[in-house]
Amino acid sequence: MSRCTLGQLKEKEVINVCDGRRLGCVEDIEFEIDSGKIVSLIVLGGATAFGFGRGELTPVPWSSIKRIGADIVIVDIGEEPPCCEGEPEKPKPPKPPKPPRRGFFG
Repeated sequence: MSRCTLGQLKEKEVINVCDGRRLGCVEDIEFEIDSGKIVSLIVLGGATAFGFGRGELTPVPWSSIKRIGADIVIVDIGEEPPCCEGEPEKPKPPKPPKPPRRGFFG
């Protein structure tokens, strides 16, 4: 796609290539008035608790955009997912074997 309107861009989901997380959908753009260059995409995150309300508006720098496809915008904002922070989980010890069952009345 060589050209895209803001209306077409607003239909696309934004995905972070670093962790595969869905950031939301394009809500708006920010550009420099003097040069006309796009500075960032403004991404509207998902709905808040229980699906009510609006999510947060997050600016994604234009330099972080890796690819604009037919359905999604791939970005690299360089954040690691929270589940990967810290030390890895330690394996749980095995459960002891159950005693053998005796007859019907024990």
